[in-house]
Amino acid sequence: MVQRRTRTRHLIELGGLVQKAGLVELTDDDRATIYGALLELAAKARREAVGFLPGDADPDVLALWKRRGKRAFEAEVEARDQA
Repeated sequence: MVQRRTRTRHLIELGGLVQKAGLVELTDDDRATIYGALLELAAKARREAVGFLPGDADPDVLALWKRRGKRAFEAEVEARDQA
């Protein structure tokens, strides 16, 4: 039961990230479009993973995405603190 709750919480948090990124509004809540966008991101990371094992993601692409995400989280906290 604990694993199920943990998984559910994890999935809710991931959905929150889709919402925070603005994909819900941008796509007018079209789940097929959101899913397609996420598939495209995954494919992009894999395509750019030249010289890595098939299915691996390019660590440079992942690092870029991580930096952008961290900056967005930090900006959100700063904006909340200023409010």
